[in-house]
Amino acid sequence: MQTYILLIKLTEQGIKDIKNAPKRIELATQSLEAMGGMMIGVYAVMGEYDYVAIGEAPSDEVAMRFLLGLGALGNARTTTLKAFKKEEFVGIVKKMP
Repeated sequence: MQTYILLIKLTEQGIKDIKNAPKRIELATQSLEAMGGMMIGVYAVMGEYDYVAIGEAPSDEVAMRFLLGLGALGNARTTTLKAFKKEEFVGIVKKMP
């Protein structure tokens, strides 16, 4: 599984309907799981972003499909970072010339 860190900002639509945000988060989590992924954690944060989420997906294609679907709902915009676990990073560095 590939790991992704999502930096999420609510849109004007999303903040106007903030009371339904917990349900939207649950539905997004279920959507990712239905695609074969897993949401490791979702955090409401203060600062430039409204949420930070950490998730896993079986491929970049699945992650992209999930993110496009999330954005199409119009409640949030994401910045996504592909993350590498420590063990993956060590393996990458070991293969360097």
